[in-house]
Amino acid sequence: MKKFTFIIIWFFLNLCASKILLANELSALDVTKEDFVIGDENAPITIIEYASMSCSHCANFHTNTLPELKEEYIDTGKVRMVFRDYPFNYPALLGSMMMRCIPGDVRYDYMNVLYQLQTSWVDRDPKVSKKELYKIMQSGGMTKEEFDSCYSNLDNENLILEGVMAAQKEFNIKSTPSFVINGDLVEGNKNIKEFRQIIDKILSE
Repeated sequence: MKKFTFIIIWFFLNLCASKILLANELSALDVTKEDFVIGDENAPITIIEYASMSCSHCANFHTNTLPELKEEYIDTGKVRMVFRDYPFNYPALLGSMMMRCIPGDVRYDYMNVLYQLQTSWVDRDPKVSKKELYKIMQSGGMTKEEFDSCYSNLDNENLILEGVMAAQKEFNIKSTPSFVINGDLVEGNKNIKEFRQIIDKILSE
């Protein structure tokens, strides 16, 4: 694939996503079957994370904070966590598309591994990103044919950018990670102590 700027892709795909939204006016707060979700669907708190897979702050959250958040609040039925893609560049879009081709029961692990190995596959050169990401996916059992099929899946690409447009429209998200916690936007990476303060306050109300 020839190297191109993400601005051009962004412009083109925004037009496509806008058409999708006109036909399907769902709120960004609506959790659908297309979302990747962990936790009890009846949990009193829903956290929607918007993240770019090339974002170092997102990697920090997934590596250092999410494990404790999961243990303390998600696994105990207090929080439902929704992971949504908000790619800012080509590598992030590529990584997000790969995650949509991973079975749900192992997607959480794959997602976090990609964040942990972020510096090994995120590169300014699209060819390098694609090559290095394939090595990781291949080590997990994905064939070249499966990788190429996922890479060229326009339906998944549209779903990702539809979500981006909905988030822009309702929350004006400008940075990643950003979290929508029971409808309220919380911008920027937060450590576990900050999440505890936010979550415990909601639970006490």
